[in-house]
Amino acid sequence: MSLIDSHAHLTFPELADCVEDVLGRCAQAGVEKVITVGIDPPDARAAVELAQRYPNQVHAAIGVHPHNAQKVDETDLIELAKLWDHPTVVGFGEMGLDYHYDFADRGAQQSVFARQLTLAKDRDRPIIIHSRKALDDTIRLLLEHGYDQHPVVFHCFTGAKDEAARIAEHGWWISFTGIVTFRDPGQLKEIAGAHPADQLMIETDSPFLSPAPVRNKRPNEPAHLIHTAGFLADVRGVEYEALAEQTRQNTQKFFRV
Repeated sequence: MSLIDSHAHLTFPELADCVEDVLGRCAQAGVEKVITVGIDPPDARAAVELAQRYPNQVHAAIGVHPHNAQKVDETDLIELAKLWDHPTVVGFGEMGLDYHYDFADRGAQQSVFARQLTLAKDRDRPIIIHSRKALDDTIRLLLEHGYDQHPVVFHCFTGAKDEAARIAEHGWWISFTGIVTFRDPGQLKEIAGAHPADQLMIETDSPFLSPAPVRNKRPNEPAHLIHTAGFLADVRGVEYEALAEQTRQNTQKFFRV
């Protein structure tokens, strides 16, 4: 059974310079498709171009990452919104808030996040959220902009059980990375084991977060998704093939690919 990597960064230099080889290893590993995520306007254009080059393997999702909030203006956001209408684009983001690193002023982060939510509101596409130590403000802004029960995924979820429950209250999803395979993943293993099967999505977030048993390999790449899938199958007590098929169907449904 094949997998879909629901969140990777194929346009980042670590992977872009050898993307054909990366996608070849995907096919060999059984990773059927990759959603590559652009994080600022230039990266968004690169993601769309890559999806055009590999239409059978790559889809694009594009937005402004909170780290880049102070590097964009209204013109950039309007141009990004126009690019959202490109047929290769299956989701908007990643967007959101990051209060862990604070690479951008929090006010700027909230402003750029809110503006993207406004621009996305009349476009019926799923939203990919980056939220780190900022869940209260992230949820508040999503609700203020009318995204309750809208297709929203909190990618690379690393929070606690109560945070997962708060997200689920609004019909939003969470996605698991290789962090769940780490020696001390907090409550993540327990959350992943009990997560509703029809909402389970997995990702690499490559070139970051290589999963066990390839923890020391850099860069991470979409072919390594098989390790996260295998780990989750064991945690959930199901066959690998069943886990792969379920996550593939869920990702297809969520992104309409």
